[in-house]
Amino acid sequence: MLQLPALFVLMVLASTYAVLLHLLLGRGVRDLVLFWVASVAGFACGQLVGERLDFIPWQVGQVHLIEATVGAVLFILAAAWLRPQVKKA
Repeated sequence: MLQLPALFVLMVLASTYAVLLHLLLGRGVRDLVLFWVASVAGFACGQLVGERLDFIPWQVGQVHLIEATVGAVLFILAAAWLRPQVKKA
């Protein structure tokens, strides 16, 4: 179970990844929200994988940075690929 400081780091990093990729790929506030939700979900999944496998020793406190970052970026890219395309006239 993650403690409060680890959850804070998780939220800050997931939000940072979502904002950075929104600046690269996003078009509006709806995309930012989509990327943020995808980033938090991906970061959490990557964190769980890191806890289960426990093969990369590099972590900050309880947060497995490499696995969680890979999970967040993969989820954001999947969300960007699956989002509905808005056609402008």
